[in-house]
Amino acid sequence: MKSIPKFDNEIEEREFWEKNDSSEFIDWKLAKKATFPNLKKTTKSISIRLPIDMLEKIKTKANAID
Repeated sequence: MKSIPKFDNEIEEREFWEKNDSSEFIDWKLAKKATFPNLKKTTKSISIRLPIDMLEKIKTKANAID
């Protein structure tokens, strides 16, 4: 495996990974699944017209999911 170079900033790192295959630097067979339970998803407000009964069903389902 090749060693991953040190990067001065995120832009430099992004450019590197755009041009290089990670399998040359990382043995993906050794990778383990990770979970990040405290991450919050990015949200964006939108406007949309829905029938009232559909909107109520969506709100009920959303509250159940949290």
